[in-house]
Amino acid sequence: MAIHKLLRRSLSSEKRSNEVPKGHFVVYVGESEKKRFVIPLSYLNNPSFQELLCQAEDEFGVHHPMGGLTIPCTEELFIDLTSHLRGE
Repeated sequence: MAIHKLLRRSLSSEKRSNEVPKGHFVVYVGESEKKRFVIPLSYLNNPSFQELLCQAEDEFGVHHPMGGLTIPCTEELFIDLTSHLRGE
């Protein structure tokens, strides 16, 4: 599945460091300037987050300009979505 290819590429491109706790991964979000977010792997099971991943695949394919998974939405939308996911 394409989402798994995107995630696998993203995780392999990221430097393993103490900044990314076990069970989390990094995404870059924003329209012009990208901001780095560390989010739980459990978000991958959420249909809303999966839709963002599909949009990322449509826009960037499997090559992401930031070297990690890039989500094509505004930072505000991403924060709203992840705030909702934390509340579930």
